[in-house]
Amino acid sequence: MSHRSHATPDGVDVRTDDLGRTHEQAPLRRRADSEATHRMLTLVTAAGLGVDAYVHWHLAPGFDTLTGTASPHISEGQLFRLGAALSVIAMLLVLLTRHRLGALVAFLIAAGGLGAVLLYGYIDVGGFGPLPDMYDPIWYPEKTISAVAEAVAAVAALCLLLMPSVASDADG
Repeated sequence: MSHRSHATPDGVDVRTDDLGRTHEQAPLRRRADSEATHRMLTLVTAAGLGVDAYVHWHLAPGFDTLTGTASPHISEGQLFRLGAALSVIAMLLVLLTRHRLGALVAFLIAAGGLGAVLLYGYIDVGGFGPLPDMYDPIWYPEKTISAVAEAVAAVAALCLLLMPSVASDADG
């Protein structure tokens, strides 16, 4: 059975089979808009995570002397490097996969980093065990840039999680 296809003026793809039956497909414009939105949100998420990773990696050496009291001694610099590595992994996941899992990981890493910087920026939790006291109420440019990047990445990743699946739209 053969199919003929044409788009109506409102962007709906209409297919007609040999028996003259029509089968409307999802509007082409909506599918393209959804794909473009998905790409834009993916790039915004990745950019936010990339900026966050760079800032944490760059700042890490200056925080190596702040260590916890219990053994093993974990420095704040080591935690910054771990945060940078997790941000890179999340960035790659969101860029290289189209699965919601990548967006979920990106959201958790970005939102977790933002939560930590806000917590330790405003509340003196103190050190506990091998973790150092990371209270830092000063908002210097790198810290602010990192927090903004984490917030942007978290919001964009959340939007990716909440938007309808583009992959299922493309299957048609």
